[in-house]
Amino acid sequence: MLLAVNIGNSNMRFAVFDGEQQLRTWTINSKPYRTEDEMFAKFSSMYIPFGIDYKQITDIVIGSVVPVLTLRIQGALRDIHGIEPMIVDRNTPSAVKHKSNQMGTDLYANAVAAHYSSYPDYKVIIDFGTALTFLGIDSTGEVGGVVISPGINTAMKSLVGETAQLPEIELIRPNNVLGLDTVTCMQSGMVYGYLSMIEGMIDRINKEVGSNAFVISTGGLGGVFSPLTTKIHVDDRLHTIKGLKKLYELNR
Repeated sequence: MLLAVNIGNSNMRFAVFDGEQQLRTWTINSKPYRTEDEMFAKFSSMYIPFGIDYKQITDIVIGSVVPVLTLRIQGALRDIHGIEPMIVDRNTPSAVKHKSNQMGTDLYANAVAAHYSSYPDYKVIIDFGTALTFLGIDSTGEVGGVVISPGINTAMKSLVGETAQLPEIELIRPNNVLGLDTVTCMQSGMVYGYLSMIEGMIDRINKEVGSNAFVISTGGLGGVFSPLTTKIHVDDRLHTIKGLKKLYELNR
């Protein structure tokens, strides 16, 4: 079994695969940052609730955009499993071609998962994470570029934190665009406002690359926005993890 770990700014996602079959997946908060010993203690008991026998895990791959956590998690998992985890990043070999020496591991993994998939033609991957990102990749594996903007939850926390009277809200679609109370006004701004930006960005990317891109969404909020538009063709919350898995298979 392969354990794949995607370390993000807000959450760490774990997924266990048996061959091509994805068995279980779960998330743990990335913050507050913990010591390697704390992670060892936490990780040692995390398999039991999900019915996973940790002794059956034979391979581990880690992708991270949080350098302070990478080696700590690698060390904790090494101590638990007696396996040296593979750490992958933008320099890990694959057929994906990019020109950036700053590309985050999550973006690279998204590109890899898209390139080695059966999705057609030019592809755009929208990642609904701490940052909201758009990545374009053509059928040859050439990354055309990336867009980075504030993530929905990041913007929401800023809005609530910087105002005296705006409350925390549930991120659901309101019935009307023009709200009549504070909660629905905020829901409209966050849902329809971001949806308009997402659809507009897809249109701009299509115009720039001269193609009608196949659009994949991933990340925690992909499932909220993908049903609201015909411009997102598939939502796959494990897309990034699948990219890490593929990088491991290509380089083990």
